[in-house]
Amino acid sequence: MNNEELQAVFNQQAASYDSQWAKLASLRDALNLLIGAVLSNLPTDARILSIGTGTGTEILSLAEKFPEWHFTAVEPSGSMLDVFRRKAEEQGIASRCTFHEGYLNSLPESEAFHAATSLLVSQFILEQDDRIEFFQSIKQRLRPDGYLINSDLSSDIDSYNYQNLLEIWMRMMSGADIGHEKREQMRAAYARDVAILPQEKVGGIIAAGGFEQPTLFYQCGLIHAWVTKAKAD
Repeated sequence: MNNEELQAVFNQQAASYDSQWAKLASLRDALNLLIGAVLSNLPTDARILSIGTGTGTEILSLAEKFPEWHFTAVEPSGSMLDVFRRKAEEQGIASRCTFHEGYLNSLPESEAFHAATSLLVSQFILEQDDRIEFFQSIKQRLRPDGYLINSDLSSDIDSYNYQNLLEIWMRMMSGADIGHEKREQMRAAYARDVAILPQEKVGGIIAAGGFEQPTLFYQCGLIHAWVTKAKAD
């Protein structure tokens, strides 16, 4: 699935995206709780880059905890970004947000960021060299000691454990407001459109993008999240 196809999918899902996954929100909330802890030592006026913002759940969570932080939201789906913009306005944080419809390479140059988040984004980059380049582009936007928090679906898909874990994962998905056909489409997409790699491989790709060796700080089912810092040039 290319970028245009992914963008069309997310545009179509935007209006119902949050309600569709509301019953599984505890997965997201647990990750956001830990992200807040990881970044809690940043300055009171920190600048945060969110790549693939979607409907903005991690920004909303961080904005509540850190009332002086500024956020730049990068999201190629205009419909998803519109949902986040409305929520930001409702929660009174829109003045602390920059909204960019597009990709990181089209974001205007600005002051370097203290941290970047990329949640369930790089898994859609199927070629390893392109995935490394993606992380390199993030590093270029960060301060020399800037944090990166990255999450992706991760597992050794050739292992016996993966097949068992996938079955458990799909049973969990039945708790969301999506039908059987949609769940089977997701299962097919995991094999075709998502680069699900072992956690050591993902960590190596992040490091190859110019970061210190990442630390895995969260795992729930197939979702893994790492934290690292930009490596000195």
